[in-house]
Amino acid sequence: MIGRDVVVAKTLVIVGAGPGLGMGVARAFGRHGFQVGLIARSKDTLDALVGDLARLGVTAAAFPADIRDRDALADALTRVGEALGPVDVLEYSPSPTGPITHAAQTTVTSAAAQFELHVLGAVTAVGQVLPQMRARGEGTLLLTTGVSSTIAAPFLANVGLAMAGLRNWAHALHAELRPQGIHAATVTIASGVIPGDEVADPDAIGARYYSLYRQRDRAEEVIGDLEAFRALVAERADGHG
Repeated sequence: MIGRDVVVAKTLVIVGAGPGLGMGVARAFGRHGFQVGLIARSKDTLDALVGDLARLGVTAAAFPADIRDRDALADALTRVGEALGPVDVLEYSPSPTGPITHAAQTTVTSAAAQFELHVLGAVTAVGQVLPQMRARGEGTLLLTTGVSSTIAAPFLANVGLAMAGLRNWAHALHAELRPQGIHAATVTIASGVIPGDEVADPDAIGARYYSLYRQRDRAEEVIGDLEAFRALVAERADGHG
């Protein structure tokens, strides 16, 4: 059983919860007494994740919603508050879905699909929980991006286009909200999520999220090797990838 080190349970909500990164974050916060709300499209997947957390002694609940449906996402977050109490930490990390396009093949449709998921979904989620955080004078917003948010990759062009916008907004939120007691930050994942890996194991990643939550002056955490990815992009650009 996961030990608890706080008396009053706080609430973490994970938007885009899945068995990899999302569960790593859920377990990390659960170890420190958080209860967890999980939002994703598949009810069956969420129910299985809730069961896994329950077996570890973590209170968790599922709130199925299509993240691209902004009304459904807002409603799911409202239900989290009703069931688990005010959201103390919002973690936003949906996986990219839909076609991923090269730079010259990016269209309005392919760009809009990624922007809707990564940026508009995050704006919706933050907008739903931020008023209560402001009223309490505390709260944390953790917005996840991929490595293409930082390093331009022609083969991830439409995803990078959206994620770069999300990363920029997270930094802007950090600057604006910090004086109000609210911590906004971004986590850039520059690796796969690899069970058993020293850096990229879901639990190792989850521990980095919890550490960032505790370090309220920090605006960004990078997990993985940016320079290795930069080299990969250069290799592909030279025609060797």
